[in-house]
Amino acid sequence: MLPSRCLSLAIVSALSLLPVAHAQSIAPVDQPYPGTVTLTVDASDLSRRIFRVHEEIPVSAGLVSLHYPEWLPGNHSPSGPIDQLAGLLITGNGQRLQWKRDPLDVYTIRVQVPAGVDKLAVDFQFLSPLDRAQGRVTVTPEIVGVQWNAVVLYPAGYYAKQIPFQASLKLPDGWKFGSALEVASQAGARTEFKTVSLDTLVDSPLFAGKYFQRFDLDPGAKIPVHLNVVADDAEDLDIKPEILAKHRELVQQAYKLYGSQHYAHYDFLLALSDRFGGIGLEHHQSSENSADTDYLTDPKKYLGNDLLPHEYTHSWNGKFRRGADLATPNFNVRMQDSLLWVYEGQTQYWGYVLSSRSGLLSAEQVRDSIALVAAAYDKREGRAWRDLEDTTMQPIITHRGSQGWRSWQRSEDYYSEGQLIWLDADTLIREKSGGKRSLDDFARTFFGAENGRVERLTYTFDDVVAALNAVQPNDWASFLRERLDGHGPGAPLAGLARGGWKLVYTDKPSSVAEASERERKSADFTYSIGLSVSSKDMRIGDVLWDSPAFKAGLASSMTITAVNGMTATTDGLKKAITAAKKTGAPIVLLVNNLDHIDTVTIDYRDGLKYPHLERIAGTPDRLGDILTPRK
Repeated sequence: MLPSRCLSLAIVSALSLLPVAHAQSIAPVDQPYPGTVTLTVDASDLSRRIFRVHEEIPVSAGLVSLHYPEWLPGNHSPSGPIDQLAGLLITGNGQRLQWKRDPLDVYTIRVQVPAGVDKLAVDFQFLSPLDRAQGRVTVTPEIVGVQWNAVVLYPAGYYAKQIPFQASLKLPDGWKFGSALEVASQAGARTEFKTVSLDTLVDSPLFAGKYFQRFDLDPGAKIPVHLNVVADDAEDLDIKPEILAKHRELVQQAYKLYGSQHYAHYDFLLALSDRFGGIGLEHHQSSENSADTDYLTDPKKYLGNDLLPHEYTHSWNGKFRRGADLATPNFNVRMQDSLLWVYEGQTQYWGYVLSSRSGLLSAEQVRDSIALVAAAYDKREGRAWRDLEDTTMQPIITHRGSQGWRSWQRSEDYYSEGQLIWLDADTLIREKSGGKRSLDDFARTFFGAENGRVERLTYTFDDVVAALNAVQPNDWASFLRERLDGHGPGAPLAGLARGGWKLVYTDKPSSVAEASERERKSADFTYSIGLSVSSKDMRIGDVLWDSPAFKAGLASSMTITAVNGMTATTDGLKKAITAAKKTGAPIVLLVNNLDHIDTVTIDYRDGLKYPHLERIAGTPDRLGDILTPRK
């Protein structure tokens, strides 16, 4: 006979081995969930940044499984912030019910519902990050961002589109908000939203703020588009007329490109803040975006990137048209990312094209941006062992974490190398058709299909090939496979040459490269000695694999303390690189490597190098045509 303590442990062990319905075995069914889940969120605690959640979930007696959303659209990975869920209490008819986490799937909670209980009351807190080390900051004294996936548990076994949710939200007194959700009623600080499916709820985040302004981007339109802005200070909302005009032109250029709308209304959510966490995340009828505090007020400022055009394009590419292996029935079925080179790669392409066509960026700024992309992937040494399609799995592999050797490991290269592939396709269509057709025609027929349809329409690799062939006959399957499966050498730059431009290097950075260095507070010597450094403390950032810096033994996180016998500065390093070209002398660095001071000699004499695009004389400027606004 076992001792009493061992007997107790044996009982506990036996209980843990009882057969259970693990979440992975619960196949979702495409039929209506019996009842509506009510969700109440209190997001008014600005000092402690705690969201307090109450749900009432209709159930039947027996074992019930509840999911916390794990696989998040737009993140392309199992990234639901379940570590920030706390204080979970489940009751039925006022009686506390014991819950257990599925040991094989921590995003699933199981609870045994007694007879006579037809509704679960679920209470918990979402502990939003207090600083960046804990995650993206979503609550500040002036701004609150609500992503509904973070504040919801939902019944397993059903398609998300079949589970109705009636949500309400409490905000600080006097605050206003923007969201694609439609309001049913408001009373003081609490807003009740119209009942929607869980799919729509999770796809409809909210930005709220003490300082809020809403701008109409398509005045008088039957299908409204608005820019909803929250900011750290009220003066940041004083938009300049010329900047508003460019955002309105973005909407018109998108309509001219896609020829359709797949939303009942669209809401850009934009945060202008130094404290609220940065974001760029697509949704079907909205997008979450962030920018510098002077984004709306400084017409001379380089606006920085293609963020809003990129996320807006996702309404067509990614949300409406979606790769079949990404279109999962709910948020706890594994996604597959194999078609992200279309989802993100072509969106990256159209993001820059629409930036130019709308005037948010000049054609020169877009060309300078393309030069940076072309150079980066032309020097992506990791292409020798890892093909582009494999990088579509990167969000799942790393959860978008940092890397020590990005040029060798490869990152989410399907974005920008994908952009180069689609430039290649666009210029090839233009060449073969004598300028009569272009990738615009693909966008209109493929992403603009079934104007007015909101329900997502999936596609496969073969569907993409067929749509390209319908625009311009070609062996598109081989064209794409060569670029997805190839190993170089060099980046796919045929589209640049066919577009009338070539990649060159000079000793002066472009305005875009300079702006990037200012924003990152760094100096970039990637294409000369092969590294970047912090302007503040000369800490080494990326080191290019097999570059002169790499061969000299340098790696990221080391700190350069001296250059040729002088205290290290970025200007000093620039002068040393320039001097080495004239004198032929090597560059001598003192480097702090985990408190060990080493002397490092870099054998490099080719001077400073920064990427630019240069016109190829006597060739058609197809890239110029691509970037020109549509009439």
